[in-house]
Order: sequence, then C-alpha cells, then structure tokens
Amino acid sequence: MSIRNIGILAHVDAGKTTLTEQLLYLGGVIRSPGRVDDGTTTTDSLSVERQRGISVRSATASFTVEDAVVNLIDTPGHVDFAGEVERCLCALDFAVVVISAPDGIRAHTENILRVLDAYRMPRLVFINKIDRAGADTEGILRDLSRLGQHPILLSKTTGIGSRDCTVRALPVTAELLADHDDDIAERYLADEEIPQALLEASLSSRIAEAALAPVLCGSAMLGIGVPELLHFLITHMPDSAVRSSKELSGVIFKIEHDSVMGKTAYVRLFGGSLKSRDAVPLVSADGRTAEDKISQIRRFNGAKCTDTGAVGTGDIAALCGLSHARTGMYIGTPASRMDAALAHPFLRVQAVPTDPVQLTELAGALRELSEEEPYLDAKWENGQSEIVVNLTGSVQLEILISLLRERYNLTANFSPPSVIYKETPARAVDGFASYTMPKPCWAVVRLGLEPLPRGSGIVYDGGRVPSNKLFYRYQEHIRQSFFDSLSQGIAGWEITDMKATLLDGEHHTIHTHPLDFFVCTPMALMNGLASAGTTILEPLLKLRITAPMEYTGRILTDITKMKGEYDTPVTVGDSVTVEGIVPVAESLDYTVRLASATSGKAVCTPVFAGYRPLTDGSRPTTPRRGPSPLDRSKWILYARGAMQDKL
Repeated sequence: MSIRNIGILAHVDAGKTTLTEQLLYLGGVIRSPGRVDDGTTTTDSLSVERQRGISVRSATASFTVEDAVVNLIDTPGHVDFAGEVERCLCALDFAVVVISAPDGIRAHTENILRVLDAYRMPRLVFINKIDRAGADTEGILRDLSRLGQHPILLSKTTGIGSRDCTVRALPVTAELLADHDDDIAERYLADEEIPQALLEASLSSRIAEAALAPVLCGSAMLGIGVPELLHFLITHMPDSAVRSSKELSGVIFKIEHDSVMGKTAYVRLFGGSLKSRDAVPLVSADGRTAEDKISQIRRFNGAKCTDTGAVGTGDIAALCGLSHARTGMYIGTPASRMDAALAHPFLRVQAVPTDPVQLTELAGALRELSEEEPYLDAKWENGQSEIVVNLTGSVQLEILISLLRERYNLTANFSPPSVIYKETPARAVDGFASYTMPKPCWAVVRLGLEPLPRGSGIVYDGGRVPSNKLFYRYQEHIRQSFFDSLSQGIAGWEITDMKATLLDGEHHTIHTHPLDFFVCTPMALMNGLASAGTTILEPLLKLRITAPMEYTGRILTDITKMKGEYDTPVTVGDSVTVEGIVPVAESLDYTVRLASATSGKAVCTPVFAGYRPLTDGSRPTTPRRGPSPLDRSKWILYARGAMQDKL
C-alpha cells in the first residue's frame, strides 16, 4: 500500500482547513465536514483556534482511500505562523497550494511558491471558492505563469461566481502536455497516435520533477471539485517512495507537549522502522548526538490519537518519550536539509508575570512553548525580572497570551514590541584569541571575518589547519562554538551576512582540555568584530495594498513618510494595487492606521522583505544576555562554569 504525505498550504482565509475537512470526510475519518466559523473542524483542535477561526498550529490527520494511505498536514495560513509551514515542508511528498478565486494570489502565497521552487517540491494548485462573486480563475492562471509555475488546467468549470457552479475533470491530452514534454510535442506535431497510458505517465513524471503545476478548481465549502482533487492526488501525485532510504532515517518536524505523555515528537520516516521501546539515535543539525527511548507511537487525527506501536518507511507518526528531541533533529542517518525560510521574527517583547512569584513558572512555560515554536526563542537570565520573547507579528502575541492563560493558567504583561536588528562586520578583519592561562588550558584561534551581500547568511570555511598543529576534533569544536556565538554581536544583535575562515589555531598535547576551544572561539570572534566594527541592519516589510482609486495619493504619501519605496501603482477597474518596501520600525501599526483611514476599504498584506543597513546614523543596541567574551576574565569564569547567569 502506497503512502502520500501531503501538506495543505495557503494564505489565510483561502479555505485550506475547509478543504482538509472535505478530504477527511471523503476519506471516512469524519461523518460530516466541520465548519471553521462554528469551531467544529477536526484539525483546529486548540480552543484559541476555534474561537478565532484561524489555524495557529499544524495538525496531522490520516485516512486510507483507493488503496493508499494519505497523511494530511493542515498548516496555518496567517503569515505570523509561517514557521509552522516552514518546518512541515521537510515531511512532505508534495504540497497542495490553495488559492481563493476572488482574492487571487496573495503575497504570502507567492512566498510559499518560491520556497517550493527552491526545494523543487511537487505541488498542485487548487483554486477554491469558485462559487463566490469576483472569482477569477483566468487571472490566477496568468499570475501562476508570471511566477514561473507552468500551470496546466485539468478541470472544466461552469457557473463560476454562483452556487450553481460545476466542475468536471479534463482528460489528459497531448495538446495539454505538448508545451511541457518535448517527446509528446514531437509526436503531437507529427500527428502520431499517443497511448493514453503514455500521456498519464508523462504527466505524473513532469509533476514529480516540479516541471509543471497541475491546477484544479472547486468550492471546498460546497464540496464541489474535491472528489476530483482527491482522485488526482492518488493517481498522479508522487508517493513517499520517491524519498525513501534503505537506512534508518527520519526528521522531526513538530514538537508538542502532552499533559500525560510529556514531549511528543512528530517524525517523517524516510527509511527503516521504529516500534515502542526502541532506542532512537537523535542527530542535531550541527552533528551533535543523543539517544532516547520511545515510550509510545501515536497516529493523530486532529486532537484524537490512536496507539499504533510502530511506524514504517514513508509514514508519519508521533513519538512519545524523546526528552532530547528538538524540531529539525534527525533520527538515524540525516536526510537532505531544507533551509529556505518562510518565517522571520523581527519583533521582540519583554514578558513579566502579573504575579512576580510566578517568574520562574512563566519562564518554564515560555521555554516549553519555544520548543514547539523555536522562533519564539524565549530567554531569561537569573537576576533579571523579565523574559525576552521574539515574535513574527502582533497576532502571534495575542495567541501567546491565550496559550499561557489556557494551558498554564498564567497571565503576563508584555511590553510594546520593539524591532529586532542584526549586525554584520563593517570590513574584513582577523579575529584572534589565545587562551593559555590559567592552567590547565591551551587554545589558540585565528578567524578571518568578512562581510557578505545582504541575504547571504553565515558561511563557515574550516579544515585548513594541519592536524598536527590543531587536531581535527578541536577544529570541529571551533566550528560548533562559532555557530553558538552568533546570537549576540557588539551591539547585542544576531550576526549575519558574514564569512568566517579558520586561518590558524594551536593546541597543546598536554595542557589542552576538549572544552578550551569553546572558551577561546567566542573571544576570537568578538575581538575581530570589535576591531572591524559592525553595521546595524534593519528589517524591511513588503506591503501589498489594494484599495479604491481615491486612496492612491494617501497610500503613496504614507509609504514615503515611512521612509519606504514603491513601484508604479497598478489599476484594475475602480481599485488600485500598490507594492512598497518600508522599514519595520516605521510601519508597526500601519495596517491598523490604513484600515481606520479607509473605513476598512483597503487591504494591506505585509510580508518580510529582508534587511538593509540603517541610514539615519542611529545605532540601536540591546542588552547583552550573560557576560561578553570581550570581558576576558569574567567570560572565562562563566565559560568554565565558575559563574552561572542563565537559568
């Protein structure tokens, strides 16, 4: 029996959870489809999801149809929870991208498609809500082509824009495939008769290569077009065998906490099998290892679960008992990484419990929530009265407050959001540190540091020092410590867009302790940054604003006042669409202000748009957590465990 692991991806309000309900209904999981507005959907199991009518956590559900096991992952559509989508991608065989026929391709949908392109992940596009007024399937097909998706429409629709709409699957013909398969095109132009089996095989092959995107239409709310979609998923989309491995290999893509079973790790298994009581080898992205024992293996349908006792190649399951598990860890042999980002936390708040006695309890709750959503990255040091939490948007903060109250019975006061900046070296420089006192210790490190273009991230080049001068295991310690040290630069911000090269180093066969290079490397890095100086980078947002024509002047003026830039407005009928890039710091409340100024007639969709150097001469800083490696004596005491600051 084949297995298909499917992610339902979309911009908020496109109807992906409603589509998931219809698929679960057709799969026999539920007796009738639930409704988002009624809070009765299977995959929106959190009370906050049911109350607000949006998904904030990914959820899995499984069923069997047409001799195939289907594992559905329903992901959040709101951009504030894009981290959930990002983490699920590594578990998928293909994605179903849902687009609202009246709303068209939104900015977040474009980002999803770009990430799928980066991974060369097969995808199917479902144009939903064709029963709604303003449905424009032709416009969506044109936009898909503009975005390089190579769409191929495989359903015939009638009555678009009314509840009487119908959908009929189109046969796979040579004419449809001629633009996507050279062999089919040659036969078609030569008027050859092409066997239907060959056409079907060509379609499936091109989909698996992500060379084209099949497009189907329907109305998930009315159940129109969904049976045709499900049949197509089983017939033409790739199954889990395309990513199978002969060795034990899996990836943990989601962490939850159960009140009875404790930490629950959701895993996609590429190879091998696991059963309850098995010892599991865990490997982190930086190569560090741990081992835990599985206490139970579960399969989930929303909030409901069953104990399966085992999981095999190609399947998805939830493993209980893995206390060391973290999102992104591998089980057994690491699989290929998927590093393209959808989420970018660019805001930071300080949290203080309403009752000061509950500070430690609040820190524990936020740490647990950070395991489920790593981008929160909650931090607290002993002696401080507040906890620092990162955010991707204001809606995420509202959900965080609700989760603290409902799950932990905690209330907290949060400061107004502040902007998270980043740092990069101002020029190329060598960073050097020698740690040879007090004995026993001996570690010498020289790193070459140089700035990289925006968006490059961190590049590390090691392994150039001969082993007789610096053992390779110590060179690995330097690499690990280097990456551990990037979270705080000279001004306290995370370091990015930098290349580091291990130029030189030295150990002592008698005096060197394995941990010495974890003490020395941060000093070398910070010494180099202090010598070069750092450039502060500010986060940017791309705004896509659609409004009545009469507001064009106001919108352009607003973008200019926010120190932003905009493209030429695009007019369609009586409305205008403006795209602009603005600094986050200048636009924190712009969506609210615009809605107020236009009486809700303008729609503004913000998405992260990268970083740029600050140009106003300011140099914002953030308090450092823990001692700085620039304070040599205090840092050595801290790094050697003689002084404790962190909880």
